[in-house]
Amino acid sequence: MKTRYWRGILALCVLLAVPAHAQRNGWGAGLMLGEPLGGTFKAWLSDKTAIDAGIGYASYDEGGVQIHADYLWHTFELFNAGSGRLPLYYGVGARLKFADDTHVGIRGPIGVSYMLDNAPVDIFAEVAPILDFTPNWRVEWNAVIGARYWF
Repeated sequence: MKTRYWRGILALCVLLAVPAHAQRNGWGAGLMLGEPLGGTFKAWLSDKTAIDAGIGYASYDEGGVQIHADYLWHTFELFNAGSGRLPLYYGVGARLKFADDTHVGIRGPIGVSYMLDNAPVDIFAEVAPILDFTPNWRVEWNAVIGARYWF
């Protein structure tokens, strides 16, 4: 029993010691706080492109469950973070919101992500204007802060 315990502790230490360069490949999952409030997922497609998605409760106007997915481009040269990396990102995506009526629209997220040097974690802040097509034409906004753990 003690051997299994120590193997588990060792495996956890190795997992937590994964270098931060893993944040530019692989995938991450975490939480976002704001509008919407829920879970977030991101996967790298190349050194500068990724897809992200979120699902959560969107309370603005008609409260309901929102699902969104975006294609993102990252610029790593704009900000110097000292330790870690601080890319600006922007993209285009789609949004579904299930409330009294189903809202379908496009999103234009822009944000910044702080990738820690010594841990497989990133912290991000993002705003995204949304143009809904249904049930009627209107503009909404999402604004979130969040964090992801990278695998």
